[in-house]
Amino acid sequence: MAEKKNNPASKTTDRRMTKPQAPKPVKPSEPIRPVATRSGAAAIPQAFDAQKQLSTFEAAMKLFHARNLKDARELFALAAQGPERDVANRSRLHTAMCDRRLQQVAVNLGSAEDYYNYGVALLNTRNVSEARGYLDKALELAPDSDHIHYALALALALGGDLPSAHDNLKRAIELEPRNRILARQDADFAHLANHAPFQALLYPEKKGW
Repeated sequence: MAEKKNNPASKTTDRRMTKPQAPKPVKPSEPIRPVATRSGAAAIPQAFDAQKQLSTFEAAMKLFHARNLKDARELFALAAQGPERDVANRSRLHTAMCDRRLQQVAVNLGSAEDYYNYGVALLNTRNVSEARGYLDKALELAPDSDHIHYALALALALGGDLPSAHDNLKRAIELEPRNRILARQDADFAHLANHAPFQALLYPEKKGW
């Protein structure tokens, strides 16, 4: 059998010319965006200005006074990383306070008297904002208790809410007239001596009232 010769012409040349690919344009680096944590609080961005730091601290304080300590702590920790030194220091202080309170055993309160006694204890340490919360709860459970109205009036007066303090003290006196004498002798009400509504309430026998 004769040997078949390869015919170069019989082969189809299907060699495609490959053009070199142009390099892909390099995208400019995107700014770092805050990453959300599990609780929804955003991680600290690189550009965290003083105004943002202050607003974060104020939001944390609202949560702190509402006794939402877990969320408040996260915002305090965030504000502590801002540029303003004073706000950062206060944020670190409140972060530590949140940690201590979160580690404490929850206070087991049930009755109006429980809330009243705990509120008065806080009031005696001049923790006025928290005391008011417990006294509000006590009054909600026992709205006609004169001693709760009296203590709440004191907390409101120390907190600067004089109209509400007057209303609660008036109600305390209506429920128990002896609270008028008690308030006259109470040093914590002494700073209200020059306020006409309180003078009229505590000294109705004076002329002109």
